[in-house]
Amino acid sequence: MSVNIARTADGWWIERGGRLVSIDTRASTTRELLADREAIERAIENGSAGPRVDDVVLLSPVTAPARVVAQMVNYRSHAIDSGFDPDAVLPTFFRKASGSVTGPTGDIVCPPHVGFLDYEVELGVVLGRRLEIGDVVTSENLGDYVAGLVITNDVSARDIQLTRTQFYESKSYPTFTPVGPYLALVSADELADLHALRLTLTVNGEVRQNSTVAEMIVSPAEALTLLARFQVLDAGDLVLTGTPGGTALKAPPKVVEKIAGLLPPAVKWRAFFSRQASNPRYLRNGDVVTATIGRPDGAVALGTQINTVRSRGLR
Repeated sequence: MSVNIARTADGWWIERGGRLVSIDTRASTTRELLADREAIERAIENGSAGPRVDDVVLLSPVTAPARVVAQMVNYRSHAIDSGFDPDAVLPTFFRKASGSVTGPTGDIVCPPHVGFLDYEVELGVVLGRRLEIGDVVTSENLGDYVAGLVITNDVSARDIQLTRTQFYESKSYPTFTPVGPYLALVSADELADLHALRLTLTVNGEVRQNSTVAEMIVSPAEALTLLARFQVLDAGDLVLTGTPGGTALKAPPKVVEKIAGLLPPAVKWRAFFSRQASNPRYLRNGDVVTATIGRPDGAVALGTQINTVRSRGLR
């Protein structure tokens, strides 16, 4: 069964039955903690229950700086929402600034110039060892590379992303990557059964995204192998593995898309976002975004992430 690791301003903990057990370690980063397995094992075997989870402020269990890499369009339902053929989607990656990482209960702070803020619940995999150029990751050796799993939210400023074709900026503002509450350390057997994990995201209690990892187009093992063609990753680095359908942004109908293709880019985007202004699914100031990931049997449960949107610019 997986072991949930939490982080507070006072250090590292193991979550057990709603209470926290202190890990006696000098580690200040996720990478250092993952290298101190003896301290984790001591806490599992001999640690005593400390504060209740509800009485502390949890921080992201992935510490910055770290590489944060994300996948585009990696669930069949999201591909369809985005106007792509799921069977023709090519694996594509982009980077997010590690400064975008925030905790599982912190505010999502939207810059005043952003008008179309979207959500994307994603399963995050945290590396437990260095991924070298040329490494080949398979379902059999995935556990050699992946130490644990986290809930992430790839918050996106759609007007910046689309009008400027700018993924890095649109997804890298501070607080645009909520992570946690827990880093679930998982076994090789649990990694082999990732398809059973269900991802759910609600906004103000309304379910917006609800799917399982079985819908992924490219598996985490395949993604890491593809990344290893050009990207070194280290222990403690974070890879976001894509989001299911249900985001606010959806591709326009084919007829509208063909007509828009005849327009100058500035006119096309002005018309597109004029229509998007009536879409009630984009995040608004004060919205509460809740995300969960776990197996139905509870063997892997990554906790619940609750973040509130704050902005003077949003409608």
